[in-house]
Amino acid sequence: MQVRIEQTWKELLRDTFEKDYFHKLTTFVRDEYQSAKVFPPGKLIFNAFEKCPVDQVKVVILGQDPYHGDGQAHGLSFSVMPGVRFPPSLLNIFKEISRDLDQDLPPDGDLTRWARQGVFLLNATLTVRAHEAGSHQKQGWEEFTDEVIGRLASQSEGLVFMLWGAYAQKKSSLIDESKHLILHAPHPSPLSAHRGFLGCGHFSEANKYLIAQGKEPIKW
Repeated sequence: MQVRIEQTWKELLRDTFEKDYFHKLTTFVRDEYQSAKVFPPGKLIFNAFEKCPVDQVKVVILGQDPYHGDGQAHGLSFSVMPGVRFPPSLLNIFKEISRDLDQDLPPDGDLTRWARQGVFLLNATLTVRAHEAGSHQKQGWEEFTDEVIGRLASQSEGLVFMLWGAYAQKKSSLIDESKHLILHAPHPSPLSAHRGFLGCGHFSEANKYLIAQGKEPIKW
């Protein structure tokens, strides 16, 4: 089937789009957008893929659901549009970057600037009903994004996977640790950030690894 997704990802995932589960997922998502308020806007469902083609990926940061509040989600995990107040998890991410790299907090929470440098900001579930957290889980998105992670990991070398929280860390089974750097930490949510996310040093560690791989570090 025809899916509007960036060309290098379309080639990597071409047979995925023909699988039964993906057809069912597409029907579900289409019906949801027609009958309910759903985030992100339909044209931004695959924004993470659009902003970061396969051959440009250096770092993968995995989230779970898109934000379900008005005007927040735009298809990049943890990211919000310019002018939107930092959600608590994103604020903790910026606090850790500030501590780790001794730099000021950024003026906005739009992480497109990371994506354009090779940070693939993937949510496990790519859509959600407004104000209903988890409402599009177990409809096929997780199967799709597991395929994305598995194929990316198998056809690449020298990537950094930042897995924050128990949910993301389960995805380590899809990644060959002999080919990639996997960084584990508690989730940046205020409920758990103090248990080890704040102080994890992942951003400097990722850049050291990228430099060792002969790649340009990320300007966090």
